[in-house]
Amino acid sequence: MARADLSILDLPYDANPDPDELVRAAIEWHFSPETGSPFWLERAKTLDFDPLADVKGYADLTLFPNVANELRDVPAHDLIPRGYGEHPDLVGIFESGGTTGAPKRVVCPTDWMEKLVGWSNANLDVHGFPRGVDWLGITPSGPHIVGEIFRRSATTHGRHGFQIDLDPRWVKRLIAGGKGSQADAYAEHVIDQATHILRTQPIGVMTVTPPLLERIAQREELVELVNEKVRAIRWGGTQMDADTAALYRTEIFPEATLYGHYGSTMILGIAGERHGTPIGEPCVFDTFSPYITFQVVDPQTGAPVAYGQRGQVVMHHVSKALLLPNNLERDTAIRVAAPEGRVGDSAAGIAPVKTFDNETVIEGVY
Repeated sequence: MARADLSILDLPYDANPDPDELVRAAIEWHFSPETGSPFWLERAKTLDFDPLADVKGYADLTLFPNVANELRDVPAHDLIPRGYGEHPDLVGIFESGGTTGAPKRVVCPTDWMEKLVGWSNANLDVHGFPRGVDWLGITPSGPHIVGEIFRRSATTHGRHGFQIDLDPRWVKRLIAGGKGSQADAYAEHVIDQATHILRTQPIGVMTVTPPLLERIAQREELVELVNEKVRAIRWGGTQMDADTAALYRTEIFPEATLYGHYGSTMILGIAGERHGTPIGEPCVFDTFSPYITFQVVDPQTGAPVAYGQRGQVVMHHVSKALLLPNNLERDTAIRVAAPEGRVGDSAAGIAPVKTFDNETVIEGVY
């Protein structure tokens, strides 16, 4: 079998590579001793197929087992492809939210983050986000990749980024322990900090989770500040139903553009809301295909559900930075056809499953 052209792995975000060629190049990168990560080179010995011989394109990603749970314990350094050299340029090591047990970890090289943010910024332009303004981020930071995505977006699409500490794990722990009043007090503490920034800084874009946006909407002073200053709101982290989004767009924040994103640490990224969704309709999320793709499936059989039907979301990430196929997420969604020329599915009506990996799913503030 001819060697793949690895240069496809370094194309700019808007190049739209052939999905099968991308998969073949990524497989060669991740499973060659010179360039692959210690994790995949060792894990290959336990697979019942030969990735280098048997994975010929995108459809063959289903051959892989879901190894996401193994990332709770793997030494992070073992996840870095050797092809990045002895001193790889990394943005950081990021962890999942810990909603369903101990956090899983992934490593994010700088080249991938720059590609993702370039794609994301182009989406913001389509949705009419202003450039060169200051941003406020009311999102998790620390080990959560969303904080880094915010910082990079704020300084490349905007001007300055203002952030507030947000620890979603603490909120989930309080809720699980029956301490809802303490969780409520913590969320109000977060909003108090946002209030001070909105009062004193010329914030033009706000990034926030739906539960915290709801709290902002309940404070008259904050609603006035947002309508006076903020020209666009990017939300994500938990779902927002279509009726709530319509209320924000038409009555509470009518002057601001409302744009959602949906993602996962395990795919090192986000999917963006499709432009032009009519008010009152569930937003559709399109992926950064072919690097990040979704499939909406029957969790019992793994087969795709029919378009317009609800299934569980399976996520794939295929890039130079990471290979993580067949990650069954804790969300369900309605299967929607992807934009023309893109592989995988788009997803609408995101909702969490009640239990996942035998753990009750608690969303809290994120």
